[in-house]
Amino acid sequence: MLWSEATRSALYGHGGFYHRPEGPAGHFRTSVHASPLFASAVLTVLSRVDDAMGHPARLDLVDVGAGHGELLGQVLDEVRAGDGSLAARVRLAGVDLAQRPAGLPETVGWSADLPEHVVGLVVANEWLDNVPVDVVEVGPDGPRRLMVDPDSGEESPGGPIGLRDAAWLSRWWPLHGARLGSRAEVGFPRDAAWAEAVGCLDRGVALAVDYGHLLDDRAAGVHADGTLAGYRDGRRVRPVPDGSCDLTAHVAVDACAAAGQAAGASSTIMMTQRDALLGLHPPSPAGARDRLSHQSQLSELVDPHGLGAFTWLVQCVGLGGWQPLTQPT
Repeated sequence: MLWSEATRSALYGHGGFYHRPEGPAGHFRTSVHASPLFASAVLTVLSRVDDAMGHPARLDLVDVGAGHGELLGQVLDEVRAGDGSLAARVRLAGVDLAQRPAGLPETVGWSADLPEHVVGLVVANEWLDNVPVDVVEVGPDGPRRLMVDPDSGEESPGGPIGLRDAAWLSRWWPLHGARLGSRAEVGFPRDAAWAEAVGCLDRGVALAVDYGHLLDDRAAGVHADGTLAGYRDGRRVRPVPDGSCDLTAHVAVDACAAAGQAAGASSTIMMTQRDALLGLHPPSPAGARDRLSHQSQLSELVDPHGLGAFTWLVQCVGLGGWQPLTQPT
C-alpha cells in the first residue's frame, strides 16, 4: 500500500487514530493544549483582520483540523469575556473529519467540509502535516514510491514515480544527485488542501501553523532521511500505519505558499511562531503570580527548540498588501 493510502486509513478511516475518544491531546501537545495564550494570539489576529476590513456585519473564524474544538472553545470564552464588540458578529466554525465534539457550544458550527464565502480568518494549526502524502526513495534507477505494510510498517520499493510526482519534486524537493536511500515526501496534496483553504476566503487571512521546511534546506539534503514520524502517548515512535499512532511529516511551506498565491492570496509572510507571538505582545497580568504563570506559558510557546520553531504561513485575500503581522527584520 502507498504511504498516502495507508496514512489516510490509519488516521481517518473507521477506527482510525483521529476517531479515538482521547483525541490528539492524549498523545501530543500542541500550542492550543500548551496555553490559552495561543488562542489569545489567534483572537488578536482576528481583531486586526476585523479592523482592516472595516468591521463587517459578520466575522468568521474557521478552525481547520479542529480536533476536539479546544481552540474554538478558548476563543469563544475570550470573546464572551471581552467588551462585546465582537460577540454579536463573530461566527466560529470547526472543520474536521471527526464527529462534532460533545459539549461544544451550539453557537459553534461544525462540518467535515470547508465553508464557502468566508469573511475573516481561516486557521489551520497542525493540520497540513497530517494531510497524507506519498514517500519516495532514491534507488539505483532513480526515485521510486515506497510501499508500506499497514500492520507492520515494513517498507518495500514500489513503482517509479509518476509525472505529477516528478514535477513537484523537481520544483520543490530536487533529488538529482541525491545519495542512494535519500527520501522525500511528495507534498502536492498539502498544496491542494491549502489552496482550497485560501480559496474559501472572500476577504480575510489564512493562517497555517505547522512543522515546516524550505527549499534551500531540502535541496541541500538537510532532510535527506525524510521527516515522516509517529507519535503515541507523548513520545516519538516508529511510524506504523495501523491506527495506533499519529502519523506526521513536515510541511513544504514555501510550496503551500505558492499554491495559496495561485488560489488568490495577494500577500504572504512566513515567520517562526516565536517571532509571531513575540510580535503580537500578549499583555502580562498585573499580579506577580499570574505574571509568572503567563511568562512560563509564553516561554513554552516561543521556545526556539520546540513550539516556537513552528512556521506561521500568513496569506491575505482581498486586502491588498496589508498584513496582520509585522515581518521580523
